[in-house]
Amino acid sequence: MAHQSIKNWPEEERPRERLLNAGSGYLSDAQLLAIILRTGGGGKSAMELGIELLRTFGSLKKLEQASVKELEQLSGIGKAKIAQLKAAFELGSRLLRESALKGPVFTSGNDVYAYYYPLLQNVKKEAFYCAMLDAKNRLIRDSRVSEGTLTASLIHPREAFRDSIKESAASVIFVHNHPSGDPTPSSEDIVITEKLSSAGDTIGIKVLDHIIIGDGSYTSMLEKGYLKNK
Repeated sequence: MAHQSIKNWPEEERPRERLLNAGSGYLSDAQLLAIILRTGGGGKSAMELGIELLRTFGSLKKLEQASVKELEQLSGIGKAKIAQLKAAFELGSRLLRESALKGPVFTSGNDVYAYYYPLLQNVKKEAFYCAMLDAKNRLIRDSRVSEGTLTASLIHPREAFRDSIKESAASVIFVHNHPSGDPTPSSEDIVITEKLSSAGDTIGIKVLDHIIIGDGSYTSMLEKGYLKNK
């Protein structure tokens, strides 16, 4: 049976009109996807494509993680629609990280994890960040120090502290991900933490913690005793 175009639906039932009249919170995941996709394809309406995407991948998170090749397997989903989906998910991820005029205050490892997990959850390489804090542990800004397999030689204190010196940060927290999903510290992670903590003492910028982010969990080097709270 041929699909019925959304244009032929009653106006109050069309996803776009419903969003504008009632607000996005009243729409289902499939309806929001239909708005992003804009048009149908492969003999299906945009709404039917949205439903099929959710049915195929099981959740929005798995849909976000789907590769271009996996998405192309679905009839009606071409490169233009894949680009629209990828752009929408990336905007959502950036919104989660976008801070107000003043950044968040980090009082625990969990605070750091909650802030950085959206950024690092789908990164396939190890990425090492320096979060620069003021005297009240409020985030001033962050910088990416390195990307790739981390080693003590790769993470040099000169690069790790360069921006925090420019920002006159009172302290820093280092953050990196384990693409394997297991946040258990490696021997290199322990060496890097000790090396950076010692360098911070020398230049007068305290290293408060080093957070390793995995798949839905994290390790705090401070909480695990690898970093002494002096």
